[in-house]
Amino acid sequence: MVKPCCPAAAARMVKKISIGSLTVGIALLDDIIEEVCLMRLDDKKKIGEALLKQVKIYNYVPDSAEGEYTEALLMEYEKFCKTREAK
Repeated sequence: MVKPCCPAAAARMVKKISIGSLTVGIALLDDIIEEVCLMRLDDKKKIGEALLKQVKIYNYVPDSAEGEYTEALLMEYEKFCKTREAK
């Protein structure tokens, strides 16, 4: 019998971000952002599309909220890139 992953480890894989007026937990967000960053896309629209596409693999995103998710994901992406450049 395989033991399930410990709750603490699973919780670390979810990052809470603001989407519109809500706080939403996004699974694997840091990994997704790093993966998209490695794509070296230079167009903000393409970056947003790539982020949303990857997020939707592991998370439910309502069709009506895709725009808000994309904006929030781009903000997290920019924070990640600034932190990475500072190192």
